Amino acid sequence: MFIVVGVTGGIAAYKAVNIVRLLVKAGHDVHVVPTDDALRFVGLPTWEATSRNPVTTSVHDDVPRVRHVALGQAADLVIIAPATANTLAKMAAGLADDLLGTTLLATTAPVAVAPAMHTEMWRHASTRTNIATLVARGVHVIGPADGELTGGDTGPGRMVEPDEIVDRALALLHPHDLAGLRVAVSTGGTREPIDPVRFIGNRSSGRQGVALARAAADRGADVTLVAAHVDEGVLAEASHPRITIVRAMTASALQGAMTDAAARADAVVMAAAVADYRPATASDVKLTKEATDRPGRTIELVETDDVLAGLVRRRRDGQTIVGFAAETAHGDELLERGRRKLARKGCDLLVVNEVGWQAGFEATANAVVVLAAGGTVAAEASGTKREVADAVWTAVLAAR
Repeated sequence: MFIVVGVTGGIAAYKAVNIVRLLVKAGHDVHVVPTDDALRFVGLPTWEATSRNPVTTSVHDDVPRVRHVALGQAADLVIIAPATANTLAKMAAGLADDLLGTTLLATTAPVAVAPAMHTEMWRHASTRTNIATLVARGVHVIGPADGELTGGDTGPGRMVEPDEIVDRALALLHPHDLAGLRVAVSTGGTREPIDPVRFIGNRSSGRQGVALARAAADRGADVTLVAAHVDEGVLAEASHPRITIVRAMTASALQGAMTDAAARADAVVMAAAVADYRPATASDVKLTKEATDRPGRTIELVETDDVLAGLVRRRRDGQTIVGFAAETAHGDELLERGRRKLARKGCDLLVVNEVGWQAGFEATANAVVVLAAGGTVAAEASGTKREVADAVWTAVLAAR
């Protein structure tokens, strides 16, 4: 999603850095619009480094792209944090004397404000009137919290913490249509040990499964995320109060963890890349060249248990089960392979995606086809892995 974060001139501006960081980690395209006063608290390089996008405060920059309205037109969501008393007054009056003001007047996206000011300012009749005006126009107000303020004062006026702001703001984009559901998601690639040093593994980064877990939590579900090996930093994106993370590094361990999680789940998504084979035995010591009198070594492989098929056999009444199929094929052949796998596994939905040296694994984007019972195409999605995740959950809701 294209999200604009407006930052205004209050001491809580330093907390807004974490808002931007959380949104970027969740896979969103974040554009920060600070006021000149906000830059007195947190400098422009920090906003650019955190958002990974250029930042300006002026309506006179990037004039050919008509930036003073382009940001508002492109936005899927606008968050103002902190929102000072002055900013709320300007919004209520419709003033547009800077880039943030023009962006707000140009957008039709949901707007959320997180007020931050001293208690007396929050309680002042002018602020109360401005808040009432903004709410009547559809602006969503998050907070303020009651607590310690700058200078040792306490009372209402403290900005709500960044994780709550992000959670509640994203809920405006993703209505809690999964609220009340318990879901189990697997992610990452299993590693099957050869010896204490080596293993058989795959290139899965875990990003798609983490995106599925985060999307479900943002939409109100309680999530158990069973994670095999994932790339460094990926699991940080699953930090959410409604996500419980369980680690399971081998196919056998993942099977046990997913069986436990599925026993309580309304929906199960097997996004992990589970090894099809494992060494028949794993050596307790490192295998060395010195330990053999001839070149080469033979490792006997045996099939691992089919985790997805097992979950289907043990499914609860009313449970929706989703599988993933990563195939080195494309076009009609990709779909035919997916349909054959769907028939073998017996799951409700199968998410099919093409993988290769440059596609699918270890990438930030994905393209999938979701097959439903009988092999019909239930959905197609491409873009960021978060966008694909939302499309999968929408297909799950339709299937239910």
